[in-house]
Amino acid sequence: MADLNAVICLGEALVDRLGPPGGNPGCDRPVDDRLGGAPANVACGLARLGTAVAFVGRVGGDAIGAEFQRLFVQRGVDISTLQEDPLRPTRIVLVRRSQDGERQFQGFAGDQGEGFADQALQPVALPAAAQWLLVGTIPLATAQSAQSLLEAVAQARSQAIPLALDVNWRPTFWDAAADPAAGPTEAACSAIRPLLEQAALIKLAREEALWFFADDDPRAISSGLPQQPDVVVTDGAAPVRWCIGGESGSQPALSPPQVVDTTGAGDAFTAGLLHRWFAPVAERLRFAAACGALVCGGAGGIDPQPTEAQVDTFLGGVS
Repeated sequence: MADLNAVICLGEALVDRLGPPGGNPGCDRPVDDRLGGAPANVACGLARLGTAVAFVGRVGGDAIGAEFQRLFVQRGVDISTLQEDPLRPTRIVLVRRSQDGERQFQGFAGDQGEGFADQALQPVALPAAAQWLLVGTIPLATAQSAQSLLEAVAQARSQAIPLALDVNWRPTFWDAAADPAAGPTEAACSAIRPLLEQAALIKLAREEALWFFADDDPRAISSGLPQQPDVVVTDGAAPVRWCIGGESGSQPALSPPQVVDTTGAGDAFTAGLLHRWFAPVAERLRFAAACGALVCGGAGGIDPQPTEAQVDTFLGGVS
């Protein structure tokens, strides 16, 4: 990479197949296919906000993969480390939506017998300098992508690039037959724990905090880890609680003008948080909350992502 990327996002790029509200995306129509995947969402969100960002991932040599490449180029995401798989397709995730916009992952489509491209992520050389390496836990669910993720984390550590971890627990990726609301198994906890013990920043939902730490207090989570990381705990429409730089507090959730689909709200929050990382803590959290609110106003996790000017305008009208 010729230029410094402030953030490197590593992980899955996939399609969220949104079913009709209240319907089943596996059989009910119409469905709404949206490009997604948490790391891809964050990368696109950061780029739209104006932060230099690179995406490390693997897509299929198919129409969806080509669409991702066009999207990344359009947004200005560095794709010099994007891999194309000649055998495996880009993953399609079936997303069930309730009438009020809440979503649940219920399975996959597109597998032709070899698995999905994101599962076959190959090792990659990270750039020599960046402000963050952002990862989630989904690559840990498959041996090849897990190895590549852990090698990237080791590279980042050797290059003094801080690790940001969005826990993003999704049981369906670990076991397609799992209850979408199930917590992590013992094996999954063992696989994820090393990332929790290396991250400088951990963002997780309240239920994830309870599953992995039996506590949803960010200060307690931070003090219980050897590196005492910054911790942010989200909780849907409830206030976001945080422990950053030894300080702790909460940020009320902001109400979007309308709720069409909550897919990608947490990823927009993460993008906003990293984009404003060097601002005062309260400003960081308020800006991130606004990003999360605004993305709920459209379908999918990428198309509705706001620009920095749109976030500032929204915040100017919030008391």
